[in-house]
Amino acid sequence: MKAIILNGFGDVSNFSLAEIDVPVIKDDEVLIQLKAAAFNPIDYQMRLGLRESRIMKSPVLGRELSGVIVEIGKNVIGYHVGDEIIAASGSRGSNGSYAEFMALNSSFIAHKPANISFEAAAAIPSAGLTAWQCFNRMPIETNSSVFISGGAGAVGRFLIKLLLINGCTNIVTTAGSEQSINALIALGLKSSQIIDYKKDNMEQNILNANNGRGFDFAVEIVGGVLAETAANVLDINGTYVDVTFLGTELTRETLFDKGCVIINIANYAQAAKNANWYGQTLNELTDLIRQNKMSPPEINRVGDLSVETVRLAHTLMETNQIFGKKLVMSI
Repeated sequence: MKAIILNGFGDVSNFSLAEIDVPVIKDDEVLIQLKAAAFNPIDYQMRLGLRESRIMKSPVLGRELSGVIVEIGKNVIGYHVGDEIIAASGSRGSNGSYAEFMALNSSFIAHKPANISFEAAAAIPSAGLTAWQCFNRMPIETNSSVFISGGAGAVGRFLIKLLLINGCTNIVTTAGSEQSINALIALGLKSSQIIDYKKDNMEQNILNANNGRGFDFAVEIVGGVLAETAANVLDINGTYVDVTFLGTELTRETLFDKGCVIINIANYAQAAKNANWYGQTLNELTDLIRQNKMSPPEINRVGDLSVETVRLAHTLMETNQIFGKKLVMSI
């Protein structure tokens, strides 16, 4: 099968096209013929050899996908050859999703909603699971105040929709383009709940949107300076939900000085506790999409399976040129 291989840590020139063996499944696995794969920031962090690279099991990167089951292990229940599925493969498949096939434990898959494309479906798993985990681990009440950095991204949009459909409306987020602002308004936010991070006095504007008060929760999705902002706008003893692990030393100092609770979100951590969580949660998310209560993330189809597509996607992610859309390639 064709696959895009990472030949060494570093820049995008280290990717190349290779022919590798189609994986052989185990009794609890399915063989998936991939139809689409989505790109995630963790992909380029792995490529650079940062801390996420320690969980790599294959030189083929890629952590989420959609496809069709073409072979099934004898112990697999609930799936059949020909089923269309989505998967949060993480680093648990035979290889990553920059490839034509993958063997994967059936605990990590869910049925694809029939009302969306393979490309849209591939954009669901990582962002959806991250948002779901944020929502369910925050001890949130309907009157709680929530700040979300970078809410126009895939994780932020999923989370905002989960909050809104569960009656939590006191949400403030940041955006940096008219396109992102319009997308957030389409989700159900008011323009007064969206703060332009490119304008002066951003932190004060964020607090003003919460009637001058610190927030009960801050969900940090961006890192760097916006992680510091998220910490600064939290109330004393507030809860900081860390999705990126890209906070600065000043972020950590501020959170400590305020006595804040920190919730770390790492989807791959769930595998050590309950692998069934992935498929079960994905099925709950896809049920909401089937019922039109939620929509999959907006996507930018960057190309077909090729070295050029992978290099372009990594460059766009690394230079923050995704503009709130999930980058996806067809396979």
